[in-house]
Amino acid sequence: MGRYAQITGAGMYLPPREVTNDELRAKFDAAFPEFVDKMEASSGIRARFWAPEDWATSDVALPAAQYALNAAGKKPEDVDLIILGTDSPDYITPATSVVLQHKLGAKNAGTFDVGCACASFPTALAAAAGIIATNSAINTVLVVGVYLMHKLADPNDPMIFFYGDGAGAFVLEAREGEPGKGFLASAFLADGSYHRHWGIYSGGTFEPATVESVHAGRTKVRLIERYPPEVNHEGWPKLVREVTHRAGVALADVDVVLFTQVRKPSIELVMETLGLPLAKTHTIMEKWGYTGSACIPMAFVDAVAQGVIRPHQLVVMVGSGVGYNQAAVAFRLEELWPHT
Repeated sequence: MGRYAQITGAGMYLPPREVTNDELRAKFDAAFPEFVDKMEASSGIRARFWAPEDWATSDVALPAAQYALNAAGKKPEDVDLIILGTDSPDYITPATSVVLQHKLGAKNAGTFDVGCACASFPTALAAAAGIIATNSAINTVLVVGVYLMHKLADPNDPMIFFYGDGAGAFVLEAREGEPGKGFLASAFLADGSYHRHWGIYSGGTFEPATVESVHAGRTKVRLIERYPPEVNHEGWPKLVREVTHRAGVALADVDVVLFTQVRKPSIELVMETLGLPLAKTHTIMEKWGYTGSACIPMAFVDAVAQGVIRPHQLVVMVGSGVGYNQAAVAFRLEELWPHT
């Protein structure tokens, strides 16, 4: 018998304003002919949703957290710890998780942020599971992934094509039982030699924000150099194989694999590499765009709603973010959200 973490509720939030590819074509085609067409073909993205301009990241995270708690039959005051993953925080400091704690009314919860870009959510899940397994005082952890990158982008940069706002959240609770249920294993990869490829490079200690850096656009998110596709095409299969090996399960026994939702063709290629049918994955970028740190929990919630993820299944989640960071987790689910 042992203590382990199980997902007992999940929720997501999609902001109200839909931004279609046709709207972006009207904006960018004169200056960047066929850019939107090319990005649509290479990514599968057809639309994205943006939050109101007066919202902060914590405002997007809040309804997702509330939905997840409702699904788990929990109140905010039941939460012992909040872990929030994002690379579009409210502030450089304080942590966005503590702002969410206040807005949510989770008065008994400690908090911390995870900041490894779009690998943040599976990284946060692994951290939450480890804390639950080793700390008998922590019984309920709220894990949130949230993305509001469009607000940190230059509106005249065509790369806003990718940025969709959204949030997803899981409630993890402590369980007692034999090994093989709930959180099973995690695996990680990183290569910091890519840290200058894509990011926000002014506003931190490397270059504090100045009038010059603001005017030059260095306080906005920028693609400096494209990542080679091998980063994901080789890294994702490696992580799936590693996390299933550590979990003591066969790759063929995995029921669903969820990946960072940036390029649908990459997911199709990786599933082929793994020898798994496409029926064992799920994508949302077509309708919601690239939602970064939020895309894995959002894909999970949508997969549950559509019956792709079902009780007692083995689910692997793989996140990939700039820097680069990559992370994978494996869970054996139990019953799904009896309170919804």
